[in-house]
Order: sequence, then structure tokens, then C-alpha cells
Amino acid sequence: MTEATTGTKTGAGLDAPPRLPVDRLLDDPGTRIIVCCGAGGVGKTTTAAALGVRAAERGRKVVVLTIDPARRLAQSMGIDSLDNTPRRVKGVKGVDGADGGELHAMMLDMKRTFDEIVEGHTDAERAEAILANPFYQSLSAGFAGTQEYMAMEKLGQLRARDDWDLIVVDTPPSRSALDFLDAPKRLGSFLDGKFIRVLMAPAKVGGRAGMKFLNVGMSLMTGTLSKLMGASLLKDVQTFVAAMDTMFGGFRTRADATFRLLQAPGTAFLVVAAPEPDALREAAYFVERLAAEKMPLAGLVLNRVHGSGADQLSAERALAAAENLEEGGIVDQESGNAGLRDSAAEAETADAGAAGADAAGADVDEITAGLLRLHAERMQVIAREQRTRDRFTSLHPEVAVAEVAALPGDVHDLAGLRAIGERLAAGVPAGA
Repeated sequence: MTEATTGTKTGAGLDAPPRLPVDRLLDDPGTRIIVCCGAGGVGKTTTAAALGVRAAERGRKVVVLTIDPARRLAQSMGIDSLDNTPRRVKGVKGVDGADGGELHAMMLDMKRTFDEIVEGHTDAERAEAILANPFYQSLSAGFAGTQEYMAMEKLGQLRARDDWDLIVVDTPPSRSALDFLDAPKRLGSFLDGKFIRVLMAPAKVGGRAGMKFLNVGMSLMTGTLSKLMGASLLKDVQTFVAAMDTMFGGFRTRADATFRLLQAPGTAFLVVAAPEPDALREAAYFVERLAAEKMPLAGLVLNRVHGSGADQLSAERALAAAENLEEGGIVDQESGNAGLRDSAAEAETADAGAAGADAAGADVDEITAGLLRLHAERMQVIAREQRTRDRFTSLHPEVAVAEVAALPGDVHDLAGLRAIGERLAAGVPAGA
């Protein structure tokens, strides 16, 4: 759908990855679904929200679906709370001469989505019986894979309504892509005709033999169902199956349809990661799994990348200068070192903020040496992140990358989300 911008050389001499053209992706009317996936704690929710804000302010009609239980998304968008109903976000405005679009946000309510399926595919009397059934209540509230299945179900519902021209999905905080991509299939298989036949068999066998047969079947299920013990278990299961027997095939059908939707043109996956070894190993796995499933990958969003406005001063030179100052030596003995003090001042501005305000009256050389050491630490962090990114790039040189500079604090409002969106669009960390 979009073409990445060709990169240059990295510090290690490798070809830099192509740059991810975020604005081109958001502006393309053919882009209808963006799925942000990745390991937990890498900034998927913030990335999804920032993409939603930027797309809306560039004229798209957007809904952001988050599965993260945290309330940060609602707070940053100025909404008291998010629930299973899309809510309009106020304060969206046009940028770059574009008419402002619309932004809605919602948080997946797993059980409520399951209830909506029941209510929408059976009559009122049968729906009431199903919703009150203890077996159903346990299944809908905590069965393994239910959250991922309901995320896919809700995505399918939103797409079918056609009220928005862009849906941004913040996937569950799963460790592995297997959870998001496979759980709907697993739950769909669980809720198919074979499942019905297994659970209906005890009623046909009857008596103790029937209960023994049921216990064998129950041993295959999760700990959630094991809580439903006692004489009422068989009756609850049989009542549940009898009420839902016409619906089971629909779960598998809808899961398959949504899976195909994720593979179709108009969908774009963004893998979100931090510049850390574990996170990028997970990202590499996501990239490989998405390719195996023929899912359209747009690129990698590398969050919380550090940069410096004084990167011409290396860590080694900064440490050497600091040692000279602390030992009373002469800093600028050699040609080319005359600018070290000026570079230290630049490093102070870029990396140390207002540190100088607290050091009034202190010895200038001592302050400068401290700032040089702070700058050296920052440059070492930058070098470590670069090496980590280069390892990922060497494995997946075709994957487009947008690097997002680390912010000094948390994002808590629309202005913060706009700042993240600008960094996403720029694709490189500030000062790099």
C-alpha cells in the first residue's frame, strides 16, 4: 500500500533500514485497519492513540480500539472513561490545511462483547437463559483466549458498520503474536460441533458413566471451568449447550472471516518495540510470524530511542576530557580538541537540561567534568541502542522503521499524543 523511503548507512556501516512513511500510510484512503502489535510494555497503547489523533487531524474518521486495561488512553484523550461503546474525542483539529476529521475511542469489554454476540444471534428468551447460565458466565469472563477472540470479534463488528474509514487496534499485551493470531482459532475450534457432541454425550450415556465421561472431557479445559464443581455442573453445561447449539458454528465462521480481513489489502500491521534486546527479539518473531501468516506488515515502530544534540563529541573523548579537568590537566593539548569545552556546553543543553541552575557558584571545571560524564553515559546508551537495532536490521533489512525519540515524561493529554505523532512521522529521534 505504501512504499518505504530508502535509508542510508548506519554507524556500523550497514545499510540503514528504509524509513516508515507514517503520514503516507495514514493519508492513504485504502488503509482501513492499522493493527499495533508487540510485547507488553513497549508503548503499543500510546502509539495507537497517537496514530489515531494524527490521522483524525489529517482528515480521517478514526476509531481507536484498545484492549489494554490501563486508563491512560482515556485520560490522554480527555475522556472520563472508555467502555465497549466508541466515544467521540473532543479537541481534534485540522493540521496542514486539512479539515479535521473525527476521533472516537473505546476499550474492549470482553464479557460485554460476548453478551452482544449472544443477544444478536438468538431470541430474547434464549439469550436470557444463556446469560444467566453459570457455565457461560465462567466461559465469557475468563476462558483462555476469550480476550483475543473478542478483540477480533469487535474489530469485525466495527469494520462491518462502516462508520469509520480507519480503525486503529491496540492488541492485547501478549508476549507472543501466537496469542493474538491463534487464540481466535483455538476458541473457534472449542466452540464448534465437536465440542457440542462431547458435552452432549453425558446426557445420552446417563448416570455415573455419563459423569465419568464428562470428567474426562472437563480435564481438557482450563482452570476456570474446574471451579464449576458439584452436582449442578452437568445440568449447567447441558443447559448452556442446548441453548447455544445453533450458535457454535458462527463463532468459527466469524473468527475465520476476521482472520481473512487481517490478511486483506487495506490492513497494515505495525510491530512496536523498544530499542532493547528482549523487545527486538520479540519484534523479530512478530515479523516472521506475520510473514508466515501472510499478514501485511507496514513496518517497525521503535519507541523511546535516545538521541543527542551534541553527538559529534564521542563518549571516549568526553570521558578523557572529564579526567583531564578533574586532574587539573590541559584539555586542548592536541589539534582538534579546542572545541571540547564548547561541545560540553552543547551537551549540557541537549542532555542535562537545567543542571547548571543548581550549580551556581561551583567550580566551572568540576561542573564541566560532570556534564561531560553525563554526556558520555548518554552516548554509550545511544551506541548500545544502535547496536541492538543493527542486529534486528541485519536479520530483516526489508522492514521499514520509524524511530520515536524518548520523551522526558509520560503522555497525559492530546498535546503529548500530537508530539508522539510528529516523532512517528519524522521517523528519527530528535537530535539524531
